[in-house]
Amino acid sequence: MGAESADGGHEDGVVSSSTETTSADGVSCHDHAGVPHCVDAQGNTVENECTRPQRDYNVPLRIGLLFVILVTSALGVFAPILTSRFTSWKQDHLVIVAMRQFGTGIIISTAIVHLFTHAELYFGSECLGGLDYEATTGAISMAGLFLTFIIEYVAHRVSNRNTSVTTEPSTSDPKTTDVASEDSLRPQNTAPQNLTLATTIMEAGIIFHSLLIGLVLVVAGDSGFITLFIVILFHQIFEGFSLGSRIAMIPGGFGHKIVLGVVFALTTPLGMAIGIGVLSKFNGNDPSTLIAIGTLNAFSAGILLWVGVVEMWFQEWFLGPLKDGGAVKTIVCMLSLVSGIVVMSVLGKWA
Repeated sequence: MGAESADGGHEDGVVSSSTETTSADGVSCHDHAGVPHCVDAQGNTVENECTRPQRDYNVPLRIGLLFVILVTSALGVFAPILTSRFTSWKQDHLVIVAMRQFGTGIIISTAIVHLFTHAELYFGSECLGGLDYEATTGAISMAGLFLTFIIEYVAHRVSNRNTSVTTEPSTSDPKTTDVASEDSLRPQNTAPQNLTLATTIMEAGIIFHSLLIGLVLVVAGDSGFITLFIVILFHQIFEGFSLGSRIAMIPGGFGHKIVLGVVFALTTPLGMAIGIGVLSKFNGNDPSTLIAIGTLNAFSAGILLWVGVVEMWFQEWFLGPLKDGGAVKTIVCMLSLVSGIVVMSVLGKWA
């Protein structure tokens, strides 16, 4: 076989499509989540040489598109924040709730289809020589989920204790006692401070993910770069939209929400900048690199799985505005939820 081509293929008579290279001997190679995968004409997997690929990198193009990603990310995250700020729509308005449901679908799909699957690809690379523990991805994801649960549980207990102290009823007033008893039966996990914490944890998981996809985008070879860029562009819009819909709900000043939005908008461009800086040295086949990126992907999957299923999906449908929603609201929001899941899952074919 010939030497490895720009995208992990072979240089002798390479035929290149947008995301795939095919050599004259029929070996077809493509990258998925930064992991090269090659098959022969019969569909059999060709062993990866595990050396650093010699790829073509148009650095000026990558620098220019870094700013496109920055603007796109900002548009995605600030659209729901500004909508909530400059319209009279309340948080239980049909449009606002439907927007959040679309975002919920995006986060759940990101956790399972993107992060968990990508971690599996990294840990499954032959360059690692096989893992002694096959359930590594699931175990790390479970650790991320459990840690998120612990953080929120402690915050929930502290919040309830503080609330019970400040609202302790007077025993001389039966009406006050009745009201306090009613309040104690209401779910406290929707308290403002817990909502802020949940949103912050969600953003932390997204930030890990965004840094990684910025890095993976930049180190992709030129033959598949534009296709991957377009996919990640949509990815950033939808993920930003999801995060922004949650940021819009948290209490506090508008400036705080702007800061959270800016942090998200800057994260993927930062990952791209890091990638540009290490282009001459980055080796995606290096075992330590595979383990590091796989671990971050799996851990982030656990974080976003908790946030997506518990804080977003369960809260809205069982404790929030959709608990007793009318037929129209329920149907619209269910379609919006499914749309978010489907859209991000389809993007998972390329990114």
